[in-house]
Amino acid sequence: MTALVGDAAAAPSMHNAQPWRFRYLRHSRTFELRADFDRAMPHADPRTRALHIGCGAALLNLRVAVAHEGWQPETRLLHDPADPALLAAVRLTEPGNGTGESGSSDLGALYPAVHERHSSRFPFEETEIPEAVRTALGEAARHEGAMLSFPTSWHLQEVLELVQEAEARNLTDRGSDQDLAEWTRIDAPSVNTTDDGVPDYAFGPRKRGGKAPMRDFAGRRRVAGRDTEDFERNPQLALVSTLNDRPEDWLRAGQAVERVLLVATVEGLAGSFVTQPLEWTDLRWPLRDPVTGTGYTQMLLRLGYGPKGPLTPRRPVSEVLDIQP
Repeated sequence: MTALVGDAAAAPSMHNAQPWRFRYLRHSRTFELRADFDRAMPHADPRTRALHIGCGAALLNLRVAVAHEGWQPETRLLHDPADPALLAAVRLTEPGNGTGESGSSDLGALYPAVHERHSSRFPFEETEIPEAVRTALGEAARHEGAMLSFPTSWHLQEVLELVQEAEARNLTDRGSDQDLAEWTRIDAPSVNTTDDGVPDYAFGPRKRGGKAPMRDFAGRRRVAGRDTEDFERNPQLALVSTLNDRPEDWLRAGQAVERVLLVATVEGLAGSFVTQPLEWTDLRWPLRDPVTGTGYTQMLLRLGYGPKGPLTPRRPVSEVLDIQP
C-alpha cells in the first residue's frame, strides 16, 4: 500500500505543492483521497480548482498502479459538504468480479510512464505531433470524461496572447510574487533538502526567443549558471476541458490531464503546464474551443519532442498516508 501511494504521489501539481493525503482502510481494501487545503494557493487558486486537478492526477496514478498490481480499481468521486476534503475512494477488487473499472489492463499498461513523466521546461523540437498520436491523446482525455483539443491558426494566436497578458499581469502582481517565493527554491541548501516546490534546476533556461509560453519561475531573482535559449517558434498546445465546472469536474480534468501525459510519455513526448491565464478569471473563459463554444478550460498543456524534465522532490509517503484497520 505504501508503494501504491508512492506511485500516486509522482503526479504533477501546481508549483509541485502536492496537495493530497491518502487513507487506507484495511477492512474494506479502500483508499480515500483527501485534499490537503494547507497546501492551497489562495491567490492563484482561490476556488481550489488547481488543487483538485492535482489531486485528480494523483488519483489517476493510483488507479494505474492498482491495475498494474493485478487489482481492479473501483473508483468513486465523492462530494460531502460536511467533509469537503474527502474527494474520492478507490476500492481494490479482485479481477473478473464485475465491480471494478472496465479497461483496467489499459490503465496498467501506462504504469512505466508514471515515474518517467516529468514536467519539461526546456526547448522542444519543431517536429509536428503526428495525427495518430493526437488522436490517442484525445481518446485518453475522453476516457476520463474530458475533452482535449489542439488550438490552431487564429485560435492558437489568441491563446498565446492571453498567456502574454497573464504573464504581464503577474510581473506586477504581489500575490504572484508571494506564490513563487513560497513554492520555488533557489538557494542551494533548500534545493537539496526540500520535499516539495520547484527547485531551480527544474526551472529550465530563460527564454531568449520563440513563441512557447513559458513561466519564469525565477521571477525577478537571479539563478547562478542559468542558461538562456531559444524555444519553439510554433508551440504545440492542448486544451483540456470539461462540460461543467464543479469540484467533481476538476477531479475528472486532473485524471484526464495525467492520463494524457502518461500516454504522451509512452509516445516519446515531453510536456509542461501553462497555467498563467487560468489563474485570471477573465482570461480563462476566452481560452475555450471556439468551434464547439462549450465547456470550461481546465488546463493548457505544452507538448512536443524534447528533453524530459528532471525529477522534482516528493514528500515522504509517511507524511501523506494513514493506514487504518
